[in-house]
Amino acid sequence: MHADLLFTGGPVLTPEGRTATAVAVTGDRITAVGHAEVRELAGPRTEVVDLAGRLLLPGFQDAHVHPVPAGLELSRCDLTGRTTAEATVAAVRAYADAHPEREWILGGGWSMEAFAGGTPTKELLDAVVPDRPVYLPNRDHHGAWVNSRALELAGVGRDTPDPADGRIERDASGEPSGTLQEGAMQLVGRLVPPARPADRLAALLRAQRHLHALGITAWQDALVGDFLGMDDPAEAYRTAAEDGSLTARVVGALWWDRERGAEQIPDLVAKRAAWSRGRFRAGTVKLMLDGVAENHTAALLEPYLDRCGCATANRGTSFLDPARLPAYVTELDALGFQCHFHALGDRAVRDALDAIEAAREANGAGDTRPHLAHLQVVHPDDVPRFARLGATANIQPLWAAHEPQMDELTIPFLGPERAARQYPFGSLLRSGARLAAGSDWPVSSPDPLQGIHVAVNRVEPGGTGPVFLPGERLRLADALTAYTAGSAYVNHLDDTGRVAVGALADLVVLDRDPFTGPPEAIADTRVALTYVGGERVYTAG
Repeated sequence: MHADLLFTGGPVLTPEGRTATAVAVTGDRITAVGHAEVRELAGPRTEVVDLAGRLLLPGFQDAHVHPVPAGLELSRCDLTGRTTAEATVAAVRAYADAHPEREWILGGGWSMEAFAGGTPTKELLDAVVPDRPVYLPNRDHHGAWVNSRALELAGVGRDTPDPADGRIERDASGEPSGTLQEGAMQLVGRLVPPARPADRLAALLRAQRHLHALGITAWQDALVGDFLGMDDPAEAYRTAAEDGSLTARVVGALWWDRERGAEQIPDLVAKRAAWSRGRFRAGTVKLMLDGVAENHTAALLEPYLDRCGCATANRGTSFLDPARLPAYVTELDALGFQCHFHALGDRAVRDALDAIEAAREANGAGDTRPHLAHLQVVHPDDVPRFARLGATANIQPLWAAHEPQMDELTIPFLGPERAARQYPFGSLLRSGARLAAGSDWPVSSPDPLQGIHVAVNRVEPGGTGPVFLPGERLRLADALTAYTAGSAYVNHLDDTGRVAVGALADLVVLDRDPFTGPPEAIADTRVALTYVGGERVYTAG
């Protein structure tokens, strides 16, 4: 029986290493892995791809990403990559001038380091957009920059109290200064008009094209639901799954409403049944436990420091009651849901692990595959608990490097001891933990090869050092495994993530073999071809 697709002239990355030079695909499955003998499966209609020394490997999978908001931002006021206040404001002005018909100026992606203290002011926006409301989440989407018109429409003023799960930044007189942190974003975000269904679908397909171009064949959408003015992607996924335009394999993490308790679980069960179609499955629940370190809302075991290095009274924010979390997780686990935790600070990490442990004790060791995303600060006592509890460490490697947001807005307020515990990829792996990997796009680039570069080098692509906590570097093979087999495990896509007979032919051809070059050149690697189920979904131009 002839193969439909044949790759020759390897190398091929298999679970045992670069141990093959040829792969055959019939239908949507890999049917042979080996060497010259695989060529015997070629027939008159077989498509033959000469690897010519380029690496063939499993398709990348992003275990924590937000494609629909990312796709929408690409079509709106996209501030990604601006590193100064002047450039950011100029981009807002240019977008507003180009779109006089837009009732709201929406978009986002601005960098905190572009503004003093990471908090831009409303006056900067008022100077370029005085007559229309502006709502622009920052790069990490844990804060929003708004103008005076937006605050006026929302009725937010000097006497507006901070919500329990957020903070209104204020000037010296107590007036809102123009930055809303965490739950305070909703004060304005609730007024933002939702995108039309057609726009959400277009954003999903735009994002899918971009992700396929980066070799990504599957992902876990880390927020399916309504939150802080973000558009719920569920309907777009269902439409794309039903009409066949969803070519990726996608797991949707249903949003746990932190304003409600266990009474929402029947709703999640109903959503799981209603939204799961074709290549989209909604069998995960996203529990956001804390914020981020840069705005001091990541939940810590010990207080943040002030600019003088003295302890403050602030230990960050727990968005879910740690006393109730174990019961929530135990019930979700018993119903077969996977729990996907947002946990940056060491207190949030411990709360998540405690909840998983409670579920294990109550329900036994099931196959729900819980995972903790971000893991910026992990207490050493909790590192070995991942392997013991079967909790996957879902890492975002691009953040594990020296850059302004780390050096100016994080390290000084953590202090040297905690700063040395950040993003402990190597420690987790050595302890026996399973690693998965993701990008959190649009928070940071979705390019797996850039993430792998940082995981291996602990230096940003194009950077020259200093190396950020070199003892936590990963080997190239381990970083690739996190982005392939590790994320496939998290996504319950057990027929993917490896090049082996019987596996689905979700495959990527790189433009070189990164194993043969220096580690500092990993980020120069590009994707040449991407396949999902043996069908080509991307070809480099």
